[in-house]
Amino acid sequence: MIKQETVDKILDAARIEEVVGDFVDLKKRGTSLIGLCPFHNEKTPSFNVSVSKGIYKCFGCGAGGDSVRFVMEHEKYSYPEALRYLAGKYHIAVEETERTPEQLAAQDRRESLFIVTGWAGRFFSGSMWDTGEGQTVGLNYFRERGYRDDIIRKFELGYSPEAWTALYDQAKTAGYKDEFLEATGLVIRKDDGGVYDRFRGRVIFPIHNLTGRVLGFGGRILKTDKKAAKYVNSPESEIYHKSDVLYGLYFAKKAIVEADHCYLVEGYADVISMHQAGVENVVASSGTSLTTGQIRLISRYTSNVTILYDGDAAGIKASLRGTDMLLEEGMNVKVLLFPDGNDPDSYVQQFGSAAFTQYIATHRQDFIAYKTQVLLRDAGNDPVRRAEVIHDVVASIALIPDAIKASVFIRECSTLLDMEERILIAELNKIRIGHAKKRPREPAAEERPPSAVYPEAFPATEPIPDSGVNSILLQEREIIRILLNYGSQPAAWEADGDIPVAPLLLSGLHDVVFEDPACMTIIDTYKAHITRNELPGERVFVGHADRAVADLAVELLSMKYSLSPNWNDEKRKIYVSHESERLEDLVYHAIFRIKKKKVEQQLGQLREAMKEETDPTQLAALMGNYQKIKEVSKLIAEKLGTIVIK
Repeated sequence: MIKQETVDKILDAARIEEVVGDFVDLKKRGTSLIGLCPFHNEKTPSFNVSVSKGIYKCFGCGAGGDSVRFVMEHEKYSYPEALRYLAGKYHIAVEETERTPEQLAAQDRRESLFIVTGWAGRFFSGSMWDTGEGQTVGLNYFRERGYRDDIIRKFELGYSPEAWTALYDQAKTAGYKDEFLEATGLVIRKDDGGVYDRFRGRVIFPIHNLTGRVLGFGGRILKTDKKAAKYVNSPESEIYHKSDVLYGLYFAKKAIVEADHCYLVEGYADVISMHQAGVENVVASSGTSLTTGQIRLISRYTSNVTILYDGDAAGIKASLRGTDMLLEEGMNVKVLLFPDGNDPDSYVQQFGSAAFTQYIATHRQDFIAYKTQVLLRDAGNDPVRRAEVIHDVVASIALIPDAIKASVFIRECSTLLDMEERILIAELNKIRIGHAKKRPREPAAEERPPSAVYPEAFPATEPIPDSGVNSILLQEREIIRILLNYGSQPAAWEADGDIPVAPLLLSGLHDVVFEDPACMTIIDTYKAHITRNELPGERVFVGHADRAVADLAVELLSMKYSLSPNWNDEKRKIYVSHESERLEDLVYHAIFRIKKKKVEQQLGQLREAMKEETDPTQLAALMGNYQKIKEVSKLIAEKLGTIVIK
């Protein structure tokens, strides 16, 4: 159990823009930061971060919350795990009862898998640095490859002993269960029931997630054995999905954002050598074919990618395939092939860091020039094959979702292929029509209603008809919106201008019963704080244990729209009033609106009761109540009529 004072320290230290910025490339827009949502696939940013309020909100998929919620959702952490992660990020000591390996292994399954892979990473590293076999075999291998010790430690490289069960024996001594050792692929179960280490006798490359936790491993064999695979990787597990992982991204994400560019290579060694050469904005597909999930990981940080692959036939084929996939996801793509069968690792080892960076700067090509050059070289003077080249190049351009970019590349292609632009455009349209016919038809999404003209206006998420109970819920949410956004502001129109809006608003609602449970929880929390002569902060609700309360608070604190800078400027002399400037009208209008809805609800219930009532005495009583409430309705209507929204 983490102490509350420690929790408060963590929440005070955790800046939403820094926490989210570790995973999403954020750009300033108005008073907010925006980026591509990490929780759903999108090409146009709808993910907003409010620094002042300490929350994030995606207006595409609806995800929202504070720093802790972001870490929980993104990393699939529990609440305590998210707090520990943030504590580590901000170097805050967390006091808690020490847990034994047995207790650690008894936690939820996913966390147990992470605990086991983290332990295994330390085991491999210790085996290399602290044992004679590890130093002689593993450490010497990395040093002979030219890797400095600081780089070896940075990537947490290691060595798995040659013994059949070295890791397994140590794991059992430490208290880890066979279930998790097998699930992570660290050991393999034999038919006779025995086990052996998967990575024995190999140097180890740990594979990290975006927060630096170990997901799995890659192991390279050192001895010559034609029957053994050169590389062995961890199998798919609940925490390791190869198609959604890029080797080195944890170490590269900051450099990618700073450079607004990412280098894509094939293997572990390429990434490590480039880091040692001073080029850190590099990731690898780890020898697997590039996937859409991996591309979308890159797109969180930049839209600019350069593919660095081997210059052999396999490398060229992989680069062409990767180019098309990147284009389809809206990325800007360049390609570079190394000469004479070199790859990034061998080139930097042979020619050094300076020559390596210079070669990249001067030899990378736009994908059109690259693909055209490669395909024309193979086609020679054969007119049929040259026609196929034209079709292949235009087919790649057809994948680009941006029409302006596509038209620019068509023009460039026209020059390179000595082909009339109109012919290429016709081919482009033909290909796109073919793609459209093959795609399954999706029903058109219903248009969501705009929140309002003002950025502070109530941000609707789903269309709710303005009738019956739903209308009352909207009014309840409007009350909560005012409380959350303006509850602590002074009611300047009152004789005592020091009275905050919250107690004044709630005193006007003493006879109103809220129907929505989340709204009722927020109202009760405000009332409880007011009795102690204090007001709750936004954090109380944004980080609330009740998910419905937290989601409602984030929703009502988020601003979907911001005012254009073309308004309120000196040149145009146009002034748009801010909602906070008309708080008196806003508060009283909200009070009377919800009372009007509640009264209308009561009148409706009485009308239904009168239809069913057969006893004359009871009917007369109902009619009397109806007339009294009707008078109340008229008074409220008159009050609403006196309020002028400025």
